[in-house]
Amino acid sequence: MKIGAVQESWLIRTPVLRPAVQGSIRRNGKPQLEFPLSNRLSRCVVMAVQGGRGYESPWDEKPYETLPTGKRVYVDESDVVTFLDPPKELIPLDPASYNPAAYLWKKIEDIPEERRHHLLQLLEPRLISRAWEIASTRYEDPKLAKMTASKIFSAGNAEIPVEYFSCRTSQGPLIISWINFFKMALFRSYNGQIYGRVCGGPVVSTLANAFSPLYFEVTEAMEVMASEEPCDVACKFGDGLLAIEDYPQGFPRPAKHPYPFNDSVVIYIRHIGPGVCVGQAWQEGRELQQVPQRLCSDILMVKQYR
Repeated sequence: MKIGAVQESWLIRTPVLRPAVQGSIRRNGKPQLEFPLSNRLSRCVVMAVQGGRGYESPWDEKPYETLPTGKRVYVDESDVVTFLDPPKELIPLDPASYNPAAYLWKKIEDIPEERRHHLLQLLEPRLISRAWEIASTRYEDPKLAKMTASKIFSAGNAEIPVEYFSCRTSQGPLIISWINFFKMALFRSYNGQIYGRVCGGPVVSTLANAFSPLYFEVTEAMEVMASEEPCDVACKFGDGLLAIEDYPQGFPRPAKHPYPFNDSVVIYIRHIGPGVCVGQAWQEGRELQQVPQRLCSDILMVKQYR
């Protein structure tokens, strides 16, 4: 084909075959999820400028798609959503052929850390629950099971004084309806113990100032007590009267928790990717005969980098 001095030509590639991995394509030799809004798989651009020939790779384009409405949709974030909620037309994947948790971890890792907060808006509650389920296969890989979402969870790491996570959930009890969106602060004490508190947002801040800052203690955990499902860490609220001597500057003093947080509330957490966790909050009860019950639906936690 001859290309003139200034000419643009579209070369139509052969149809893309259905991938072996559900919803995945090949991008620079790495498995990627299919993005149905993009046409970058079916064509490439060959341009000639002043007699020269240049090739613009589809993967050299910007990392987002602009919809007709003007809304910007990022490809990497959409990959995570597509993996958690694949279209029905995709070929079902044999669970024995790969580790879903490892794939999810890689897809989250592909998202630049300054954009991971987009997942809080993109993942609706049922997809957060799906992420919790997929994360259960992470414990089948010894190497992957040792990985953590943040350095603050690493044993003996005193470099991080405090970290903040933005959290999303739903279906919390009416008495704590504010729990749908909140923030958590995690910090390590001089003795190496990790503590945290629920904070952030006007309603939560008002509650903290009037009643309790909702402190909790973070410990390693093997499983959720009520369901015996595997997990990584547990945030135990207890009665709130923790003997913390070196909490971060500006943090209020610990105080007794109001109901229901004084009823042995525990948040169990699984790491699903860099800077991202999922959790389950359980009200386990102080009485021996009390049956544990879910405090709210599954929780998505995304680390704040700003």
